[in-house]
Amino acid sequence: MSSGSPIQIPSRLPLLLTHEGVLLPGSTMRTSVDSARNLQLVRSRLLKGTSLQSTILGVIPNTPDPASDAADLPPLHRIGTAALAVQVVGSNWPKPHYTLLVTGLCRFQIVQLLKERPYPVAQVEQLDRLEEFPSTLQTREGLGELSEQFYKYAVQLVEMLDMSVPAVAKLRRLLDSLPREALPDILTSIIRTSNKEKLQILDAVSLEERFKVTIPLLVRQIEGLKLLQKTRKHTPDGEKRVIAIRPLRRVAHIPGALEEEEGEEEEDSDDVVLLERKVRSSSMPEPARRVCLKEVKRLKKMPQSMPEYALTRNYLELMVELPWNRSTTDRLDIRAARVLLDSDHYAMEKLKKRVLEYLAVRQLRTSLKGPILCFVGPPGVGKTSVGRSVAKTLGREFHRIALGGVCDQSDIRGHRRTYVGSMPGRIINGLKTVGVNNPVFLLDEVDKLGKSLQGDPAAALLEVLDPEQNHNFTDHYLNVAFDLSQVLFIATANTTATIPAALLDRMEVIQVPGYTQEEKIEIAHRHLIPKQLDQHGLSPQQLQIPPATTLGLITRYTREAGVRSLDRKLGAICRAVAVKVAEGQHREAKLERAEAPEAEGRELSDDAEPQPVSDSSGAGLALPPEMPILIDLHALKDILGPPMYEMEVSERLSQPGVAIGLAWTPLGGEIMFVEASRMDGEGQLTLTGQLGDVMKESAHLAISWLRSNAKKYHLTNASGSFDLLDNTDIHLHFPAGAVTKDGPSAGVTIVTCLASLFSGRLVRSDVAMTGEITLRGLVLPVGGIKDKVLAAHRAGLKRVILPQRNEKDLEEIPGNVRRDLSFVTASRLDEVLNAAFDGGFSVTARPGLANSKL
Repeated sequence: MSSGSPIQIPSRLPLLLTHEGVLLPGSTMRTSVDSARNLQLVRSRLLKGTSLQSTILGVIPNTPDPASDAADLPPLHRIGTAALAVQVVGSNWPKPHYTLLVTGLCRFQIVQLLKERPYPVAQVEQLDRLEEFPSTLQTREGLGELSEQFYKYAVQLVEMLDMSVPAVAKLRRLLDSLPREALPDILTSIIRTSNKEKLQILDAVSLEERFKVTIPLLVRQIEGLKLLQKTRKHTPDGEKRVIAIRPLRRVAHIPGALEEEEGEEEEDSDDVVLLERKVRSSSMPEPARRVCLKEVKRLKKMPQSMPEYALTRNYLELMVELPWNRSTTDRLDIRAARVLLDSDHYAMEKLKKRVLEYLAVRQLRTSLKGPILCFVGPPGVGKTSVGRSVAKTLGREFHRIALGGVCDQSDIRGHRRTYVGSMPGRIINGLKTVGVNNPVFLLDEVDKLGKSLQGDPAAALLEVLDPEQNHNFTDHYLNVAFDLSQVLFIATANTTATIPAALLDRMEVIQVPGYTQEEKIEIAHRHLIPKQLDQHGLSPQQLQIPPATTLGLITRYTREAGVRSLDRKLGAICRAVAVKVAEGQHREAKLERAEAPEAEGRELSDDAEPQPVSDSSGAGLALPPEMPILIDLHALKDILGPPMYEMEVSERLSQPGVAIGLAWTPLGGEIMFVEASRMDGEGQLTLTGQLGDVMKESAHLAISWLRSNAKKYHLTNASGSFDLLDNTDIHLHFPAGAVTKDGPSAGVTIVTCLASLFSGRLVRSDVAMTGEITLRGLVLPVGGIKDKVLAAHRAGLKRVILPQRNEKDLEEIPGNVRRDLSFVTASRLDEVLNAAFDGGFSVTARPGLANSKL
């Protein structure tokens, strides 16, 4: 040592608690600070201090700092290292933390802990003196045998390395220039040692003990290098250079000390090794494994503080977690599947048949690509819930992806990893969530996909939903192929009109029509009423709703293809009954307390005075209620108010110029009134009701056909002329003017309405019709027949006029509906008019012309 004055550390030191590594005197280490007390130490002491003394702190190894400031300190390690904070780097990503670069000065021993908050401060005793390193080479006399032996091994270790490397040459010079007592700490920080071994060196306060502990570590490193050189005798110089650099990565240029580089902490290294082991043992395909191993190599060389480190690590963890070959075993018992589907859903025969067909083919052939199904139907008919039942029947995992309003293709294909905050798409995320590669994926509301500057998600779905392509689906985030061919995709939509043709072509469309009244009654009593009773804490012994009440609820308070409104109305009934049941229990409790002492009785009588007010709000149900409470039509009106829908068909057809048509909407079938009136004018045709171009053209076709056949049917205007537009204006109106209407199927209805207007005859009040017309009087087929017929049945009509070429669609109509309705198929407008009017609409000859002899 030189004769210079030694550097003394303060007797009171703030303590930095760490468990990531062990800092030895003369070495340098980076440590991450993210716990409460350590953060407070950095902010209060290092960032606000202005003197050199404020940068000196005590590093306590093998002592984790509690995450919460309120938690007590764990037992502190007895020996620590006084350190100089050389650098402080802060970051807020992914959470607030600091990275400290600290250089070890000397050992100290904790004498007394002075305070714990906001950061620990202790009174310390310096154990070894740190003096300035000499600038010139000085020989040391009186060194013992251990010192010489240690020096010999240190020189042997360094000379085994490549001396052409500047860092190795500098280390060789440092062995001669540094004091011998400083070498054990410095060399221990350079060679490959564990934290436990470094902790033994730190605890070795005696110099003799320190030499004894360090010499076996040097010998072990020397033997390792000898073995490595023996196995690589013919290694070129370029590879020898790599071998030499590895143990010297931590050599730094700070005077008198050597620096450890970032990312060398043992625990972090163990995590990367564990991640690499998981990659090698995973079942991913070979191309994906090669990509992952390449990323692991990059991760080993990457500093932990870089943002790309976390991104790469997240990527590797996702690749390991993906179910490349994990799958569930399908339950292929067709009888059990049929029972399960029938118990979960009433009706829906097409859907059940398709699922059972898949199961049957799956029994006969083990490797079968998952079908791409698309359930199209109005809201509330159970498209989403039947998807869950399909997964339950097959014994597969179920995952729902809501696509309504999605307008970015990255939601499907993921983001490229070059972007900050990138993540995989919903398909890959869903596979990670379910953990198997053959789940049931429900793509909900596929008809409501948007489009924006970020791309078209419908176009991105083309690859996902194509059985010939999805075995090689490439997510932008993964950038490797993933097999989706075993996934059973089920898409749901209200209409196919907004689905791109290319996407629709890839899916097997299964129509899910609305329910009939009888089906709704069955669904209500099998599923909806028990569910509502359970949700409202009621039992069948407390509330009963007979089928007649359910029918009144369906016909007068709901008019929909599905059962959502029916479910809400049943919930309103249960809430009203729950109030009565709760009030009845409260009254019984009062009667029991009335038998108590008189003082309590007076209090009860005061409380009971406002009871008639609550009784008056009972909505017609007798109080106290007698169990079970039976809901009849009168109670229905008291609870839900006046009926929302009335059977107004016959009243609206009380004058000529009104006919009933049938329309299809995404919400199901609807009946549609067409009204016509005539007045003096200039022969103009006025159309109102927010009509589309096709419907306007149908109106012009109808008036043209009637004008050309006016003499045949003896149709005249107000002045008796066969020219129906001569000095006459016609106004056609389609009620519900706020609703946009379009389509060709109103043609026959418009003709019937105008024929009624000009003939002065009433259209039958129980007839509805649909069909497209031509200028020659032909009736062409239209779509949505089942939904339209169900709408006519809901409205209480008895006769439906359909195009003759739609007769084949009647097979899809439920049997009870076919029995309640009479169907007339027509190929020409003559047949339509004959069926729409009582007594037919026969051809009438003009008087005086039939008996002419000329």
